Amino acid sequence: MKLVIRRYRPSDKDPVCTLFSAGIREHIRPCFRNAMTSPLYLAITLALCVAGHLLGSVLGAVALPAAWVGLVYYCCHKLFASYVSEKLQTDMQDIPGSYLSKPDDCFWVAEAEVDGTTQILGTAALVAKQSGKERYGELFRMIISSSCRRMGLGLRMTQTVVDFCKERGFSKVVLETSSTQTAAVSLYKKLGFSHVVSHTKTHASNWVVKLSMVSILVMEKQL
Repeated sequence: MKLVIRRYRPSDKDPVCTLFSAGIREHIRPCFRNAMTSPLYLAITLALCVAGHLLGSVLGAVALPAAWVGLVYYCCHKLFASYVSEKLQTDMQDIPGSYLSKPDDCFWVAEAEVDGTTQILGTAALVAKQSGKERYGELFRMIISSSCRRMGLGLRMTQTVVDFCKERGFSKVVLETSSTQTAAVSLYKKLGFSHVVSHTKTHASNWVVKLSMVSILVMEKQL
């Protein structure tokens, strides 16, 4: 498969948005699985089963834990699905305006011919930031199609962003990713990014984030 990494074109919008939506939503199930297999949530589920049984109801022994499991899944789904919905109405609605209107910003796509059809298989965006006298780049929208994982595309896309920042004399590259995205975190560490801090400030309500057991990891690479 011959991959080409190039600058975004307006005709790319629909496949790029489709890839973005699928790439973010695929984290719902891992998020739910990680939460439900945690010692705390296993204990809560068991406790609800016991509580239902002690109430003398077989239905209660099933309904109470089922309601709990449903609530956790709702939170995991809400966290990622609402993020997609928000971004498709904001920066992804106007990619040129959000990522290509300034000379030190950029949005890349990776494309290749698959079964005789040219397909977009990855995206990445970079926004230049200023903090006092320091200029650095922030990485956004790193999405790799599930059809070509573990083929080095994520590494190539990230390296493209890093090289772009070096050419412009930026001091570092920063990014945010979720604790659910373990493969992405491993990739970034392989490329020299370090975990700086974690937080839980997202677009979603605090209770949704807490029940999802997700944290946001801030990572950076000094250039």
